[in-house]
Amino acid sequence: MSIHIDIEGSGPPVVLIHGWGLHGGVWARTAKALAHTHTVLRVDLPGFGASAPLDVAYTAAALAQAVATCVPSGAAWVGWSLGGLVALAAADIGAPMSKLVLVGATPRFVQAPDWPHAMAGGVLAGFAADLAADWRATVSRFLALQARGSERARDELRALRETVFARGEPAVPALHGGLDVLRDGDLRDVLARVQVPALLIHGGRDALVPPAAAAETARRLPLARLSLIDGAGHAPFLSHPDQFEQALAAFLND
Repeated sequence: MSIHIDIEGSGPPVVLIHGWGLHGGVWARTAKALAHTHTVLRVDLPGFGASAPLDVAYTAAALAQAVATCVPSGAAWVGWSLGGLVALAAADIGAPMSKLVLVGATPRFVQAPDWPHAMAGGVLAGFAADLAADWRATVSRFLALQARGSERARDELRALRETVFARGEPAVPALHGGLDVLRDGDLRDVLARVQVPALLIHGGRDALVPPAAAAETARRLPLARLSLIDGAGHAPFLSHPDQFEQALAAFLND
């Protein structure tokens, strides 16, 4: 299996992992800002962008293993949304990392009796059913959901739509597999075992992953702190890039 990675800059390595339906190109501005002080690796997850799909079932651990075999040992891992689950799974399988950054991320995307700060299970089930009928429309609706709530939702959604097919169409099995990971993934038990410094950067108006999920995740991670960006939605690196880059750089350079 082939993983596509864009590499720029020099210095300590930082791995950037995108969310569902997208690819590493969504991190273009973040990568440019970090490249002054770091070697930045923008990964296309299997089946997205220019990367070939997995030849096994899609799980957070399988995605993490695929990425871990292609990036430098001891890198800082930055995961957004689905990419956050991948980064958490990488920590759990023992991928050597120096720091962990979770952006708009949660260890469990779907509500449970003991995890109320998440979306209703029917939402992701509906997206999965719609994929079979019209996957392009389903991707477009998911992008709109990610931008919802942001005080700059129009600009954020435009950036997402301009990026999504810039590297061709994602593999439909990867879209289904990625949604399976979001729907079925539950890495809450992993949190207590993560023994690297962690930063959670979260939009204060995130409509996909409630800020309460980030607060609880930070509480359960042994070495974590939370940076909340007021006014931002699910993709603060697009809607509020200056604040996002300042928080990220301060953590990486600390």
